[in-house]
Amino acid sequence: MRRLGPPLGRLSDEALLAGMATGAPEIALAFVRRFQRMVFGIAVAVVDDPQLAEDIAQQTFERAWRHAQVYDSRRGSVKTWLGTITHNLAIDAVRARKATPVSPEDLDALLGIVTRTPEQCALADEAASRIRAAVAGLPREQARAVVMAGIYGMTARQISEFEGIPLGTAKTRIRTAMGKLRTVLGPERADHD
Repeated sequence: MRRLGPPLGRLSDEALLAGMATGAPEIALAFVRRFQRMVFGIAVAVVDDPQLAEDIAQQTFERAWRHAQVYDSRRGSVKTWLGTITHNLAIDAVRARKATPVSPEDLDALLGIVTRTPEQCALADEAASRIRAAVAGLPREQARAVVMAGIYGMTARQISEFEGIPLGTAKTRIRTAMGKLRTVLGPERADHD
């Protein structure tokens, strides 16, 4: 079947992305051809491994295809959006490859769990459940920021770069999330003091 309209190479980035959302294979191919060098370049720059960068590029286009319908041009160009997806996937891949050393302070805490009594373990499980529920109650972007800072030990600047947001926004998300967690968890903590 012959496609009507301008040649695919002359369509705007937004039109190609919108066309990809319809599932048209020729448009998806044109989209990939247009951005494959950029996506692979970002991925290989971050992971420094061509084979892994190819996998990330494939994941990037799959994610773009799945989320093409929710793309919002007010938040940035297609190129920026795709670059952010690539960068985030590449950072995830780098983190997954890294061995995470345990600091001596953390090791002591881990060893302490092994020697706890069943009652202490039950209380710890209850506290962990309350914290997980409180984090789950946060808006998603705040929950992500506080987990990245609290669990992964990322700085506000690292979160800013990872999420593709301004540094001030990253700081605000962390601060707001911590304030909400204090409010939710505060009364119970006072009961245990």
